[in-house]
Amino acid sequence: MTKRAAAAALTLPVGTRDHIQGPADAAVTLVEYGDYECPHCGRAYPIIKAIQQQMGRRLRFVYRNFPLRESHP
Repeated sequence: MTKRAAAAALTLPVGTRDHIQGPADAAVTLVEYGDYECPHCGRAYPIIKAIQQQMGRRLRFVYRNFPLRESHP
């Protein structure tokens, strides 16, 4: 299998509706689907920040708001 074939492609490409940190040409794109009011999603914040710090400009972080119905009936 080639590197290109092994790479995952987003069904919905990164776009203007996304919240993006990092360069568009970064080697890695990390997409988080999260809920602003979810405490579990909030616990991921320091982990994401540590990854960003470690990877620097090699990482593009994309946040997509995905409200959880169970939390917001």
